[in-house]
Amino acid sequence: MTNSDYLLKAAIKKVTEKLNEIVVEKIEEATNIAQDAPEIIKKEFDSLKEAIIEEAARMEKKESKNINTDTSESNQDSNLSEVLKEIEEIKEKIKQFNMKMNSTNK
Repeated sequence: MTNSDYLLKAAIKKVTEKLNEIVVEKIEEATNIAQDAPEIIKKEFDSLKEAIIEEAARMEKKESKNINTDTSESNQDSNLSEVLKEIEEIKEKIKQFNMKMNSTNK
């Protein structure tokens, strides 16, 4: 074998080793990210849940102020019951989502 043959084989060997090293490193990074994903998603959902609850409370407070200025009692009861129903539906959806998240984290 000539020097150029050895040089070519050495270059191929080193490039292959480097590529294998990079692939293994990237697989490890992806694995770490995949392991952290449920916690990241849970934190984001908790943040969203808090924002939804705050918005529902704000809407309820606003509706309450509107009801106090509204002279029609039938409108008041209808609007209030709609808002309360929406709040209950949101709370139920949050509860169901929490149950799903907790069951997937175990």
